[in-house]
Amino acid sequence: MPLGRPLLPWGLARVHGRSMEPTLYAGDLLLVRWGARPRPGRLVVVVLPEGPDGPRPTAVKRLVGSDPGDPTRWWVERDNPREGTDSWVVGGLPDAAVLGVVVTRLPRTLARAALRR
Repeated sequence: MPLGRPLLPWGLARVHGRSMEPTLYAGDLLLVRWGARPRPGRLVVVVLPEGPDGPRPTAVKRLVGSDPGDPTRWWVERDNPREGTDSWVVGGLPDAAVLGVVVTRLPRTLARAALRR
């Protein structure tokens, strides 16, 4: 996953971990529109707040909508309730924590080709 806000509007992100299964799997390659306005129901690339062991990695989560307790923040969830971290653990996220919107998952053949480069 990328760190910080990328300079180009389009880019790639690779999935790590199992928090978005069965929608996404580790190794999936995603086309991301950096800086795009998020909408409820879309997958987004986010920066989660630090945990007890330090910084968490950049992650892909499903944007559910506004935080019910604070409508100025975003509520994100994982698709796999047994894995990962989401707003149920860390609360709502500020706008700046949402780096981009996932446009599509690239076919696995393209993802494998990209790994070889």
